[in-house]
Amino acid sequence: QVRLVESGGGLVQAGGSLRLSCAASDNIFSINVMGWFRQAPGKQRDLVAAIRSGGSTTYANSVKGRFTISGDTAKNTVFLQMNSLKPEDTAVYYCYAVVGYNNHWGQGTQVTVSS
Repeated sequence: QVRLVESGGGLVQAGGSLRLSCAASDNIFSINVMGWFRQAPGKQRDLVAAIRSGGSTTYANSVKGRFTISGDTAKNTVFLQMNSLKPEDTAVYYCYAVVGYNNHWGQGTQVTVSS
């Protein structure tokens, strides 16, 4: 069974930084896409950033220039470096992976940005 384990969330002040990590379970050999979604209370779960196996990346317009997604393919791990955080970034952040044609989600990690 595929399991995604997230870490790195927390409480920061506006303008601060956090780095989220997501590690997939050991017995995964083909991950096509990994990325991050976020969901604020009363809002939809929306894409934040994603990275494909070929290295291409995509970002939500609201985080371009502030967030950077990267991966360690040897460890099936993806990172999200979040800089210049704003209160509107407050949400539960969910790791996402596509293994073959199957979608998998992490449990979510809370990010709270205070002003």
